[in-house]
Amino acid sequence: MGSLIGHVLPGTAFLALGLWHLFNHIKLYSLHPNSYTSSPWFPTPKLRFKPKAQLGLTQLLGAVAFGQQFFLFHLHSTDHKGLEGQYHLLLQAIIIVSLVTTLTGIGLPRSFLVSFVRSVSIVFQGVWLIVMGYMLWTPKLIPKGCALYDEDDHHVVRCGSQESLHRAKSLVNIQFSWLLIGIAIFAISFYLGLVERFGKRVEHYSALPKEFEEMKEEEEEEVFSDVESQKEKKFGESRGSFIHMGAGLAPFNMER
Repeated sequence: MGSLIGHVLPGTAFLALGLWHLFNHIKLYSLHPNSYTSSPWFPTPKLRFKPKAQLGLTQLLGAVAFGQQFFLFHLHSTDHKGLEGQYHLLLQAIIIVSLVTTLTGIGLPRSFLVSFVRSVSIVFQGVWLIVMGYMLWTPKLIPKGCALYDEDDHHVVRCGSQESLHRAKSLVNIQFSWLLIGIAIFAISFYLGLVERFGKRVEHYSALPKEFEEMKEEEEEEVFSDVESQKEKKFGESRGSFIHMGAGLAPFNMER
């Protein structure tokens, strides 16, 4: 990974994976907010008819992968001090978030927040790897007082003094903070946009049964009122005929 391509390519893969998960989790939660269940993977249409995986075991495998990633970068950082070590240190913090949220997802499979944070952390991993690749292996972007050296066929950023090193690390921390804010704003905006798009379908479909129920109640009331009016009409006619018959029989009895 000690090159520009070695950081940009994995970073692009993490970025694409994180965006894929983020989109599908938000879409799934928007369409089914009451029955949402976190999925560790969203297959493409060609793979949708494969046997269903055990979600808990798949989450565990994902946690093992993130744990292995953290272990490798932790050991890798021992050989890369200075500016590159600071980038790796902050990357390990993001990996820990991915690891913890993946483990938490095993016990809380219906928590959208856990899935949301995990997806955003994967996006952040990809963005940070890409930024790291360009900032460490582009001479014009290296902080003042530091330079790129070739040591044992390996490019390393070295700073001329402790003051330059502290300044460079401070710039890395500022980059991390600004990226964190930017990704958080993007994730929330992305969430609101997808909820606005897919949430309307849920409201539309949920409103239909209510309208049908109201129409059905109105029809039942009309039918009930018609039946009652018919009963009253028939009762009135039968009562009138009975009175008419009684009136006709009265003179007959008197004559007798």
